[in-house]
Amino acid sequence: MSVSLSTHVLDTERGVPAVGIRVELRRGGEVVASAETDGDGRARLAEELDPGRYGLGFEPPSPYFRRVELELELEDGHHHVPLLVSSFGCVTYRGS
Repeated sequence: MSVSLSTHVLDTERGVPAVGIRVELRRGGEVVASAETDGDGRARLAEELDPGRYGLGFEPPSPYFRRVELELELEDGHHHVPLLVSSFGCVTYRGS
């Protein structure tokens, strides 16, 4: 089984991709992958992970949310997890 993970961060307050956002993927407290979002707000974190529980952390461009962290159960296949963020709100979902 193989698991891959990507993300996309959008600044919904300004209506633009969030560029240069640090994203970390952790497993068991250890960083297994990290990246910064590109000019389109996207980051591809990993191509070949083992299935299991991971923590996905973002450092968004918000004066309120200093860090957004999600706990994910990743199964076989590709997972895309976008983050929509503004100064005082954020939402995420499983994308395609």
